Amino acid sequence: MLVKIATSQEERNTLYDIRKTVFVEEQLVPVEDEIDEYEEEAIHFICYVDEEAVGAGRLRFVDDYGKLERICVLKAFRGKSIGKKIIAKMEDEIRQQKYTKAKLHAQQYAEKFYEKLGYHTFSEPFMDAGIPHVAMRKEMD
Repeated sequence: MLVKIATSQEERNTLYDIRKTVFVEEQLVPVEDEIDEYEEEAIHFICYVDEEAVGAGRLRFVDDYGKLERICVLKAFRGKSIGKKIIAKMEDEIRQQKYTKAKLHAQQYAEKFYEKLGYHTFSEPFMDAGIPHVAMRKEMD
């Protein structure tokens, strides 16, 4: 398994396809909400298993946080710790950029997953793209 920063337009197109499959097709998020005005400023991550692209994530720096966004794994590859590996790589980049805090908006069903990775909920549930979410943060070591 390899998680890396997407460096080519081809990799970016591939990770957009993964995001569209997971968020637009499976979760019915409108495509205009999924691919947004922050794509160019973000650092994009792509995950490969045996040279097949299977997961993605997006990282932005907002205020004094590294903000993890758009983390997803194709259905056939879920349950194999791929999401955990993507997050670890994103957190490595946050540290490299000298930030000490991370935050994310987790779909509420995934709240326990993020808690196991050290994130703590700091909001009441809210709706985003028709899906219940909570805001979570983590102090980076």
